[in-house]
Amino acid sequence: MKIYGVTGWKNNGKTGLMERLVAEFTARGLTVSTLKHAHHSTDVDQPGTDSYRHRAAGASEVVLASPNRVAIMQELRGADEPSLTALLARMRPVDLILVEGYKREPHPKIEAHRAEAGTALIAPDDPTIRAIASDAPLDLDRPVFDLDATPEIADFIAKELGL
Repeated sequence: MKIYGVTGWKNNGKTGLMERLVAEFTARGLTVSTLKHAHHSTDVDQPGTDSYRHRAAGASEVVLASPNRVAIMQELRGADEPSLTALLARMRPVDLILVEGYKREPHPKIEAHRAEAGTALIAPDDPTIRAIASDAPLDLDRPVFDLDATPEIADFIAKELGL
């Protein structure tokens, strides 16, 4: 499987870029999965549901299956957070996995950047960032795309990965 990341600081357009790239690559006929890292505590389950009650009772893993989707929830219960490599190994084979976050992991990435966010670029100190998608012109040693130039960004990623 091919892996490419979208990284950047909070409120710089990562999720919007991810969403547009998923739509672009799937429109091109590729199968795409995503993996998102959250720094904050998150819960995809809701209090009162049967699956929530199973976890609250102490289940280590709850699999929720329906005709439309399968959700697997694992409780770490004090164990270390799984590594990106371990999580990727659990995913079903697809043409492309887009990874949001995981700034410090060694996979190739594009950095999302919005000038109004006022954050410094990560790219100058990170060779795994192969390009930047920005809403402002930048003078860097690697390609800079308009943040909304989704087809061009997808072309760049596809060429990098040999897709």
